[in-house]
Amino acid sequence: MPNTKPLIAVTMGDPAGVGPEIIVGAWSETVVHDWCRPVVVGHPEIMRRAVALWRTGVKVVEVESPESARPSPDEIPCVPCGAAEALDVRPGQLDARAGQAAYDAVVTATRLALDGKVDAITTAPLQKEALHRAGYEYPGHTELLAHVCGIDDYAMMLYLGPGEDLLPPAGLAVVHVTLHTALRNVFGQLTEEAILAKARLADQFMSRLMRPAKSRPRIGVCALNPHAGEGGLFGDEEISIIRPAVQRGQAEGLRLEGPLPVDTLMVHARNGKFDAVVAMYHDQGHIALKLLGMHRAVNVTLGLPIIRTSVAHGTAFDIAWRRRAETGSMIEALRVAALLAAARNEE
Repeated sequence: MPNTKPLIAVTMGDPAGVGPEIIVGAWSETVVHDWCRPVVVGHPEIMRRAVALWRTGVKVVEVESPESARPSPDEIPCVPCGAAEALDVRPGQLDARAGQAAYDAVVTATRLALDGKVDAITTAPLQKEALHRAGYEYPGHTELLAHVCGIDDYAMMLYLGPGEDLLPPAGLAVVHVTLHTALRNVFGQLTEEAILAKARLADQFMSRLMRPAKSRPRIGVCALNPHAGEGGLFGDEEISIIRPAVQRGQAEGLRLEGPLPVDTLMVHARNGKFDAVVAMYHDQGHIALKLLGMHRAVNVTLGLPIIRTSVAHGTAFDIAWRRRAETGSMIEALRVAALLAAARNEE
């Protein structure tokens, strides 16, 4: 890729949700174009409808490839993707045709990144049930991306950039050991190796963001049970699984601390003691970080051969196509994608 502002493929998401409109809303922010060269992957006519919703006057232009795009605040280049049936999808309604359109955009953008045609991808939200109705039984974006990339060792991470209410200088990352699974299944999926693998990914990500800092990221590791198990009174996973994983990581040179009760750990993280957190399950990490900054949070998939960021919210069917959707997470997702792409290009 040429040594210019990173070229980022932005997927349209589920056309029945807020994806198209938050892309258009973010597009009007000139700072986005200072960071990167965004190109939409999706159905051009759906994007034109989103432009009409915002009444911005931005022009949607079809392009054959990202390299030929000339994005600007006044022009949205769009790599056409998705069947015409997606045009009949109703806002806020579950529809297999919408799931198919979202799938097509993700796969197309991912292959563009794998082929080196773009520096990163940023995804608008898809609806998991619509994806399943279209015949693709992935639990979510993360697993779909991992499959297309041929990767088994990956992790979902939520990232919150630095702010007045967040003291870690490079922001705060939360990586999840288990992800889209029923809570009752978490206990059987926790292993020393799984915890250690996610801690390594967190270390790699924050090390890249903290460069040129000489010290490694400080990582807090969550307990699973209340009060970190109270010495085995409320469960022994901390003793038998989590603590040994922490000790192994420390022996490798990782700056791990834990297992710690998540309520106090997240307070310490917000106050600057930790740069990253390893959460044992989905809601343990999501609730805490979103409370700190719902509309600034960004989803990052770790372990892929490509850079992928996403908004940290869903399709929001209840407010879709009403100009009520917040654009902050999309703007931040583009910023983080550009930051990571620039860091990779410097390596």
